[in-house]
Amino acid sequence: MAIKDVKVPSPGESITEVEIANWVKADGAWVEKDEVIGEIDSDKATLELVAEEAGAVKILVAAGTTVKVGAVVCQIDTDAKKPEGAAAPKKEAAAPVADKKEAPAAKAAVAEVSYAAGHPSVSAKKLIDENGVAGGKVAGSGKGGRVTKSDVLDYITSGVNTDSFAGWGGTRDSERTKMTALRKKLSERLVSVKQETAMLTTFNEVDMKPIMDIRKKYKDAFAKKHDVNLGFMSFFTKAVTEALRLYPGVNAMIDGTDIITHNYADVAIAVSSPKGLMVPVLRNAEQMSLAQIEAEIKRLALKARDGKLTIDDMTGGTFTITNGGVFGSMLSTPIINPPQSAILGMHNIVERPVAVDGQVVIRPIMYLALSYDHRIIDGKESVGFLVKVKEMLENPGKMLLGSKSAEEILLGL
Repeated sequence: MAIKDVKVPSPGESITEVEIANWVKADGAWVEKDEVIGEIDSDKATLELVAEEAGAVKILVAAGTTVKVGAVVCQIDTDAKKPEGAAAPKKEAAAPVADKKEAPAAKAAVAEVSYAAGHPSVSAKKLIDENGVAGGKVAGSGKGGRVTKSDVLDYITSGVNTDSFAGWGGTRDSERTKMTALRKKLSERLVSVKQETAMLTTFNEVDMKPIMDIRKKYKDAFAKKHDVNLGFMSFFTKAVTEALRLYPGVNAMIDGTDIITHNYADVAIAVSSPKGLMVPVLRNAEQMSLAQIEAEIKRLALKARDGKLTIDDMTGGTFTITNGGVFGSMLSTPIINPPQSAILGMHNIVERPVAVDGQVVIRPIMYLALSYDHRIIDGKESVGFLVKVKEMLENPGKMLLGSKSAEEILLGL
């Protein structure tokens, strides 16, 4: 009998333990070469366990178990005989789904059959469990008919999901689940920030009308030329990088008894993912145009949604932006993302009465919050930074000094 050990790969140099998140293949099941056997979670990223040889799988470690990097978690019997009727890898199964000319009914039918023999992704499974969805009802559009997070969201939003009401109300049941490696690490970091930094928060408000007017005027031309939508985040990122240039202390961090300053702005953007809060980084954001910022944010957000962010994607930021406004938050005090020294919190936009030139007018107002480490950033510096961000958002032309046609050059038109 020839046995092939499957070992836990290393997600990164600083990580020594991971958690077996899910087994895609059952014990004793047949697996083809390069087929996914299972998935593992670290405190920063999710990795797939892939079969290096074809054969029968023997699971050695149960899902939910924490194991050391390099540990043998399953084996493949390469001498095992392939069972009759065992499905071959469905490399061609996704093709009919991708055919745009195919009738919708036929497309759904193909995906439904493929899913019956497939398995939902980790993010899709989490969404299915959280919403009480009967998994077999969701048509899969992923590779080999695999159900993705988007498939589940489409199913939930397509109409009233009566499945979600099952199991809610009328019982005294409770459930205990093990905290994931990512959630444990996140909780430890948040507590340490509160205990180890002198964190304060300063607030201001921004009249969003100038930015909203620019978006309304140029959004179609911008999307046509750059193949990406024009959102608020690119304006905020650009304003932040310019403010960091004027207030470099906000872009610094403490290392022991030293202060490290940066002559670049690696801006981390906090995004919500099925696995929790992720903070991918835009490298050298100070050199990016609005179109480049929007494209990079979109690329990283899609990776976060699909659970494909790597450790490199999330390390090395010098400043963080978080947008609680997308969830309806009016005001909050965001927690610093260590080892950084400051974080900007965006909030929802609400029409409010404000005084302009002695007259009360209605304007779309957003509250901003800057949390900062008072050990390294003084109050004057933090307030000045936030005021500068406000000024540039209310006067977008200031983002490009000396520009004669600021709006069009800023948008790359």
